[in-house]
Amino acid sequence: MRVHPADVTTTETETTETMTTTSNVNRPAILVIGTGELGASVLAALNRRVSEDPGIASIAVLLRPSTATPDPRTEEMTTLGITVEHADVATASVAELAAVMRRYHTVISCVGFAAGPGTQRKLAQAALTAGVSRYFPWQFGVDYDEIGRGSAQPLFDEQLDVRDLLRRQNATEWVIVSTGMFTSFLFEPAFGVVDLAANTVHALGSWDNEVTLTTPEDIGVLTADIVFAEPRIHDAVVYLAGDTISYRELADIVERVRGAAVTRQVWTTGFLADQLRRQPDDTMRKYRAVFARSTGVAWPKAQSYNAARGIGTITAEEWAKANLT
Repeated sequence: MRVHPADVTTTETETTETMTTTSNVNRPAILVIGTGELGASVLAALNRRVSEDPGIASIAVLLRPSTATPDPRTEEMTTLGITVEHADVATASVAELAAVMRRYHTVISCVGFAAGPGTQRKLAQAALTAGVSRYFPWQFGVDYDEIGRGSAQPLFDEQLDVRDLLRRQNATEWVIVSTGMFTSFLFEPAFGVVDLAANTVHALGSWDNEVTLTTPEDIGVLTADIVFAEPRIHDAVVYLAGDTISYRELADIVERVRGAAVTRQVWTTGFLADQLRRQPDDTMRKYRAVFARSTGVAWPKAQSYNAARGIGTITAEEWAKANLT
């Protein structure tokens, strides 16, 4: 299992003491922020674990306040036995978010970049202000440490700000889950790497460049496993990999799944940089430039958490067979 730092071992006694809450001994309260594609998957996986072992934890979710009466989302969560909290992470202050988080032992943020600049820092600051025992920030993506500051995607710098905040303190344990790209995004028409309409696959930077992919469903299952893993994982970056493939392998997959040859074109780093200069605010051009890197966006699947634990995941080819045919 590839983690950073390497030492994530705790004693059994330490684990039991840390997992104790004031209101529910040995039954930590877990708050999930967000119910988008990732949040829904994490919630579902956590809820399955709790359903199998009701004493293991209690689950809550933070939803944006709704004007609907009754709120169908609240009714759905309540039916599943999930407690509902309300706050708008976009407008709530650090103090307001901390007041909610303070009631929970573990907070898992599944609110991504769509929430806007500054949101990741605000949520991390709220978790630290609240003094939660354990915080999983929204870092379900690339290896931001390896990529560093000043990349083609400015929002990545905020992810490093969050890591700096967490690493500078020792009151709140943290776990960062690196997943690579969502598998479906690699095949997203707007991303342009797999252009089915033109029967073309584009390599970003080089055919030998690799990308790590994981589906949200697998991320949910693996995140739940990390939450309850023994010995407890803390103050570490944990790497998942549903699959790791090169752009050459991607083109081969598309050909096998569709049963026909594809046109293969390389978008060089120079070409992608020029495209980004022409439209510097284009989100997809930013991501293409990032994923044309040879480092920071891929790691060996054999060294992943799921491989070490023997947990099966959906490969790129399996996803393509299910969705491209």
